Amino acid sequence: MRTSDPTAERAIAESRLRSITDPERAPLLAQVPATFQAFRAAVSTSALDPGRPGLRALLALAAVAVLVAGFFLWRSQPTPEPLAAPTPISSPQPAASPAASPRSSPTAQVTVHVTGKVRRPGVYSLPMGARVTDAVTAAGGVRKGAPLGSVNLARRLTDGEQILVGATAPAAVAGVTPPEAAVLDLNAATPDQLEQLPGVGEVLAARIIDYRTTHGAFTKVDQLRDVSGIGAKKYEEIKPKVRV
Repeated sequence: MRTSDPTAERAIAESRLRSITDPERAPLLAQVPATFQAFRAAVSTSALDPGRPGLRALLALAAVAVLVAGFFLWRSQPTPEPLAAPTPISSPQPAASPAASPRSSPTAQVTVHVTGKVRRPGVYSLPMGARVTDAVTAAGGVRKGAPLGSVNLARRLTDGEQILVGATAPAAVAGVTPPEAAVLDLNAATPDQLEQLPGVGEVLAARIIDYRTTHGAFTKVDQLRDVSGIGAKKYEEIKPKVRV
């Protein structure tokens, strides 16, 4: 029992010390069996000493334990998973232009009749988009000394037309209009036909087709003035050659 009085606590401690060191208790210690003392001596001197072979066994066991622990530690590491190959992103295909013409086909052809003052008059098949100069070349060229007349060598060919080189065109058969004099329908003309108009090239023909596709069919010829690239002068040149 613990008391708060320091004097009393000191007296209790001194009493316990005297009881332990009392000479009368010495015979009790002498009564401890000799076998027990021998056991203590054996344990303290040899039982806890493993000796050289035992030390080697302990070291070997410790090395095995370290190896096993290292093996399990290595097995416990996460295995990296390979990343899947990224899916290629396909680029969108460009939309087909409404102004695309039949000449985009590599096998399309036009058939024309070349006559007049050429070396080999006749009917020739040429690639779509060919020009009058290509047809004249296919016919052997202009005869030596023969004039070209009013032939426009840079004009694109149209299927089924006749090219008269260096001669006056015969009178037109009733009901048949030569391609050069034909009045084009703005709502039905192809890009190749539009390029036959004065001052109209491939770019401007495509703009006319785009305007027709975006705004609908032409209702008046003067709507050509709304097409980019057709000014007052060019409109006056085109106006007599088109209709709606």
